Amino acid sequence: MITINHLCKSFGDKEVLKDISAEFENGKTNLIIGQSGSGKTVLIKNLVGLLSPTSGEILYDGRDFSAMTKKEKVMLRREIGMLFQSSALFDSMTVMQNVMFPLDMFSGMTLRDRMRRARTCLDRVNITDAENKFPGEISGGMQKRVAIARAIALNPKYLFCDEPNSGLDPKTSLVIDDLLHSITQEYNITTIINTHDMNSVMGIGENIIFIYEGHKEWQGVSGDIMESDNKRLTDFIFASDLLKNMRRAVLEKGHNAPKAINA
Repeated sequence: MITINHLCKSFGDKEVLKDISAEFENGKTNLIIGQSGSGKTVLIKNLVGLLSPTSGEILYDGRDFSAMTKKEKVMLRREIGMLFQSSALFDSMTVMQNVMFPLDMFSGMTLRDRMRRARTCLDRVNITDAENKFPGEISGGMQKRVAIARAIALNPKYLFCDEPNSGLDPKTSLVIDDLLHSITQEYNITTIINTHDMNSVMGIGENIIFIYEGHKEWQGVSGDIMESDNKRLTDFIFASDLLKNMRRAVLEKGHNAPKAINA
């Protein structure tokens, strides 16, 4: 579990994060949502140590990140997996070499064991016949799955995903969502996903934090969104007329349902 207490971040006179407190739970897909410029990316960068908060606490299973020594932070980062928006695979490396990269850098495993672990991770994301191909020779969806395999190679406790469905078609996006969700549950990972994808929000949003102008506006699960009376949240989620009509239909159905069903 990752806990943040009264987290604030300013750049000069501009306060970007304003007294945010939240918990990101183990074994669940924790989503951070909000409009562009709301502070989502700054929040993620503070969580992984790319930025330092102006004030407040970041606790990794009770361990205060800001109070750690440099050596302790390096050790903690070995427990963190990262899935970048662009996949960030090395073009000059094969699929196998990309997945092995964190193992080569941070593990003391033999070459044979590193290769075995990499193949296990590729098998987990349903890629078994592309290990000798280069990223440019496979589709965007396959590249994303390779990036997931690389992110879990070191058996991370914490997995951070920045817009994992960016640039993918809706069908492939659902595959990536299902994969992230199942891996999170299977390995009891604390997964934090920064996303604009409303299909992800409604499909795998087990713990959703909505950031508005730098503060936590709302927190809940996907099932709560349809009936939320938070106007800023609903304006963001149901921005299109189609989604607004879907929400209206769901609410009307609930209001007109027999009392026995609503009980």
